Amino acid sequence: MTTSEVAASTDAATGHDPEAMRKVMNRLKRAEGQLHALIQSMGAESNCKDVVTQLAAVSKALDRAGFMIIANALQSCSTDDADGEGSHDGMSPADIEKLFLTLA
Repeated sequence: MTTSEVAASTDAATGHDPEAMRKVMNRLKRAEGQLHALIQSMGAESNCKDVVTQLAAVSKALDRAGFMIIANALQSCSTDDADGEGSHDGMSPADIEKLFLTLA
């Protein structure tokens, strides 16, 4: 896909790639389901190893959703402007880098 095709496939109002945002929403819904199941299973007989394993899975799903959002923002920034000063949600590439580091 060329740069112009990528730019054209993003939502003009938000700069978000609809397909990328669909994938993010799927990950968030999966994490929500995992967390809900974990909460429901908590009790006196809960196995510590299983609880921690499920918590790790939820955490990883949330992290991946965040990384996908940031990757989409970086791609949008790199394709928005011919002068390389693209922005996503009013953020500069440096702002996006700081955002990325909050997840790292």
